[in-house]
Amino acid sequence: MKVTEKDVAYVADLANLELTEDERARMLRDLNSILEYIDRLNQLDTTNVPPMAQVSDRYGVDESKTGSARFAYASREDILEGLRKSLPHEVALENAPDTDGTFFKVPKVIER
Repeated sequence: MKVTEKDVAYVADLANLELTEDERARMLRDLNSILEYIDRLNQLDTTNVPPMAQVSDRYGVDESKTGSARFAYASREDILEGLRKSLPHEVALENAPDTDGTFFKVPKVIER
């Protein structure tokens, strides 16, 4: 898979970047170089290479469990909004520099 100049222009436009012709050429070269390297890595036979260690394996994960059950320790119970103390809506709006009474008003930052 090769990246084209059209691809670079499209992604730059999505990211709202204004690239010079020199920067576009360099980006095209760099992205294609990365993809070529990934293609080279994909040619390697990794059949006998064991999976890498996971960070969570260091923190008492039950080795006998598999899949998502191994990470059950990381989940938490959902807490309903009304059970948790939070700043009342009216108080939050009092500190806003601009509001319409319901929402915060912020300046437009995207011009397209």
